Amino acid sequence: MPQHPTLSYPLSAVVGSDDLVLALLLAAVAPEVGGVLVRGEKGTAKTTAVRGLAAVLPPVEVREGDRFSSDPRDPTDVSPDADLVATAAVVSRPVRLVELPVGAGEDRVTGSIHLERALSSGRAEYEPGLLAKAHRGLLYVDEVNLLHDHLVDLLLDAAATGRATVERDGVSVTHPARFVLVGTMNPEEGELRPQLLDRFGLAVDVAAPRDPALRVEVVRRRLAYEADPAGFVADWAEAEQRLADRVAVTRAARAGVHLSDEVLLAVAEVCAAFEVDGLRADIVTARTAVAHAAWCGRAEVTREDVRAAARLALPHRRRRNPFDSPEADGERLEQALDEALGPDEQPDPDPEPDPDPEPEPDGGGRGEGGTDAGLPSGQQGRPDARTETQPDGEPQPAGSTVGAGETFRTRLLQAQGTNRRAGQAAAGRRSRAESTTGRRVGAVAATDARARGGLHLLGTVLAAVPSQHVRGRTDGPLRLAPGDLRVAVREGREANLVLFCVDASGSMAARRRMGEVKAAILSLLLDAYQRRDTVGLVTFGGDTATLVLPPTGSVDVAAARLEELPAGGRTPLAEGLLEAGRVLDRERRRAGARRPLLVVVTDGRATAGPDAVRRSLDAADRLAVTGVDCVVVDCESGPMRMGLAGTLATRLAAEHLALGAVDAAALHGLVRGHAA
Repeated sequence: MPQHPTLSYPLSAVVGSDDLVLALLLAAVAPEVGGVLVRGEKGTAKTTAVRGLAAVLPPVEVREGDRFSSDPRDPTDVSPDADLVATAAVVSRPVRLVELPVGAGEDRVTGSIHLERALSSGRAEYEPGLLAKAHRGLLYVDEVNLLHDHLVDLLLDAAATGRATVERDGVSVTHPARFVLVGTMNPEEGELRPQLLDRFGLAVDVAAPRDPALRVEVVRRRLAYEADPAGFVADWAEAEQRLADRVAVTRAARAGVHLSDEVLLAVAEVCAAFEVDGLRADIVTARTAVAHAAWCGRAEVTREDVRAAARLALPHRRRRNPFDSPEADGERLEQALDEALGPDEQPDPDPEPDPDPEPEPDGGGRGEGGTDAGLPSGQQGRPDARTETQPDGEPQPAGSTVGAGETFRTRLLQAQGTNRRAGQAAAGRRSRAESTTGRRVGAVAATDARARGGLHLLGTVLAAVPSQHVRGRTDGPLRLAPGDLRVAVREGREANLVLFCVDASGSMAARRRMGEVKAAILSLLLDAYQRRDTVGLVTFGGDTATLVLPPTGSVDVAAARLEELPAGGRTPLAEGLLEAGRVLDRERRRAGARRPLLVVVTDGRATAGPDAVRRSLDAADRLAVTGVDCVVVDCESGPMRMGLAGTLATRLAAEHLALGAVDAAALHGLVRGHAA
């Protein structure tokens, strides 16, 4: 929702987002909780609610002229401007809401040399960035899941230490940077790095209300705000002031709230039962429970406070497969809460009994044995009845399917070299690429073809210094010429198009091997999901190759297609490579095409059609000429190996990996074993 340039939509007027408003208010009451992550589909007032939070926060006291907003009452909160403002008056001002744009540069976030003063007087003077401006306030990141990795690293460092350190361009500054971090995101566009996700104290999922009456009220209030922003804010001013007063009173009351050992033990039991990572969850849940008790006017933390806190502090901390349904986490949390705290005082009514109930599942999702539901009665209850293995090498009938094994953390597969095509690097986390964001790796003249970033101040100054005498300068400002201008060259990570070309022939169809292959591909898909790649899937088996999934950003669809992938028949390797080449050629012609990475998963055998081996090698040569980066995952097994996948990798100029080498942990163990 667009905002008025000077007025903030009142937080008290937000409709249908009770959990969201509660999470924001608890973070305002207890800033040490660690901020709030708001996840939800587009158009659910995430940004509107966050921008309304600043108005209900108590004002802060600062020294007049202090650019770092240090607390004059706190001797440990030392500002770099302390000597300049030591005798300045103490003033009160509203809390700042500082927005960090997704495309911001590192200089803008942490600060850099003051450009005007450096050019006019030749002195290097530090200009604070957004982290300094957000100290003792709110730092808001819209679409936080799209934030570039180098900015995520800066946020992690500041969130962990409460300070920001700048060491570059002749500047050495450390300043306090304690803020309430609030982020909003749409999960459809990718997830957060686990380290940053854990730094958010609370997380809440929001969705548009389904009640027509609530939807009408949302529209009515929004239209009223757009028609008369000032009048709308005035109408809600009294309610907003009551909310602000309550926040201030609750902040003061927190110190008197008692957290008993019994309740603290209940917090630990809930966190342990929910299988969260680390102990930060216990600390955040305890702090949130205290804040919730104070918000409700209680002097003692109760189990209901723990229940409310756990629902906000725990769901995003549990380790889970990204493709798992989030509803499963909610059910698991409620079970853990009931076990540790007892049933809710007002439990939901029991659902109507199912007249035709399905058998209860025995076991979990992929890689954990599956479920007996739907199996013939003679097979139910047998271990691994759904995926009963046969000896490796014994093919299954054409068209049969095999479930994937357990996923694992994969080694990083990436395109070789650095992408230097201007404007072509899509922000992501896989391959190296020059872009307008990322860490600075050098500087080039402004006329250089690689110049597409911002001005590199230090490089410009250094280029101009040798010519100052020739230009007649003896004192005063630097004398610059157009040829002195330097532009920063930055390097970050880009997202790629990862195209899987998978052998689904009879030679791959032995249950044990196909299960391992699917587990490896599914693990690579998970990796692609985390690195924001676009993925596609080509399979070849029988007599043809098929584009099972055109390139898409929805890797969960690719995972579903992989699970349903049948295997059997001959091996049309040439057709598979040619189809992959056609897909890559089409994608290359699209605007904003991503740099491709082709992953061929095969044992290298070619058996379909006349002269199958020669045709497959010719197809590999044609792909190699295009210069596409390629990885061949060798699925050949057994004591007698022909090495055909290795030959294919050589013709493709590709990296050659054994199937087991895709597993990063197994590869690490192998390296350690050789070192020993």
